Amino acid sequence: MEIKEERNYCLNCINRPCEKNGCPLKNYIPDFIKEENEEKDFEIMSKTTVLSAICGRVCPYYKQCQGSCTRKYTGNSVQIGKIEAYLGDKLLESDFEYSRKKPNGKKIAVIGSGPSGLTCAAFLAMEGFDVTIFERFEKLGGLLRYGIPDFRLDRNVIEKTISKILNIGINVIKGKELGKELELSDLTTKFDAIYLAIGANEPNITLDGENILSGNKLLEDINLNNKIPNFNGKKVAVSGGGNVAMDAARTLKRMGADVTVVYRRSEKEMPAEIEEIEMAKDEGVNFEFLTNILKRVGNNKVLCIKTKLIQREDSERLVSVNIEGSEFEEKFDYVVLATGSISKKEVLEKQGLKLDENGYVIVDEKMKTNLKNVYSGGDLIGTKATVAWAAANGREAAKIITEELSK
Repeated sequence: MEIKEERNYCLNCINRPCEKNGCPLKNYIPDFIKEENEEKDFEIMSKTTVLSAICGRVCPYYKQCQGSCTRKYTGNSVQIGKIEAYLGDKLLESDFEYSRKKPNGKKIAVIGSGPSGLTCAAFLAMEGFDVTIFERFEKLGGLLRYGIPDFRLDRNVIEKTISKILNIGINVIKGKELGKELELSDLTTKFDAIYLAIGANEPNITLDGENILSGNKLLEDINLNNKIPNFNGKKVAVSGGGNVAMDAARTLKRMGADVTVVYRRSEKEMPAEIEEIEMAKDEGVNFEFLTNILKRVGNNKVLCIKTKLIQREDSERLVSVNIEGSEFEEKFDYVVLATGSISKKEVLEKQGLKLDENGYVIVDEKMKTNLKNVYSGGDLIGTKATVAWAAANGREAAKIITEELSK
């Protein structure tokens, strides 16, 4: 379908399930779909998001907005992601500028420039705050730039999105990393509030042996052009079933590797976007379900075990358990861990932040940490690991900070 046909296909439901049940950002989806005036469209989108061109491309929309679309019960869902990306691109190419209130004299530091940090900075700047983003790398974008491959998210889209956001009037200081060049104790004396959004990039499990790599770190190193192994002709196991696993698998396949995704549950339970799974299959990635990697056995083998799924009272999701006596060895030159990530606990604890048992920063209902005037969001507090959820955290934090500093 063409965009116009897709827009006409939307029923403009009164109860708006796509918006209220499916979208973490609560974007006014039927409104921007049905509005034909582009300038008004941009105004509608800018009320809730500054990442339309990005979310329209990388969101798991089949599980979020499109998964809640009323149309799916009688046919196919409205292609909301396609429409949002189209309108987001139009916004980036236009002269549209996000509105900004008069300066209010308050200064905010945002540490990290991923989707949560960028969104928080943008909405705070719109409210008239003097916002400074601190970023450890030489380019902004965080996960968007260094965690998502360019074949899934064009770098030009990232650049234009960030440029549009910075034009609101945001300061940027690069090459500053928390725990190295940055200390919260120093920043709290210079800023009225701090929003901490450095993400969680460390693997949540470990595996002993050589040639064990982190999926997040591998994608980051590739995007930074850091030195990485030569994967051409190598057999690689990617352990995990989410979008990071799919991104790593597809990237490694493009580098000449023989890639197998090893997942402890069935395909139905995979958290990755359906479209990403199908594209990985089309590109020649192999899949091995109901299998768990236990440990390295020598330099080029791993010990695996078959699994089964059971329902436990304390879990809505089917739980994977190992089947005793089903161990087997399989040849893999490298193992890439993409089963989830946690924060850099030592760095955060040295800053005086309280963490939970999983290593996430503890925040209250107002997203406040235990440190005065320090807020946090995104992956760092254990938010669902999608761009839209991280961005929703950033926008909510901006709203809370605005309210708190207006008292």
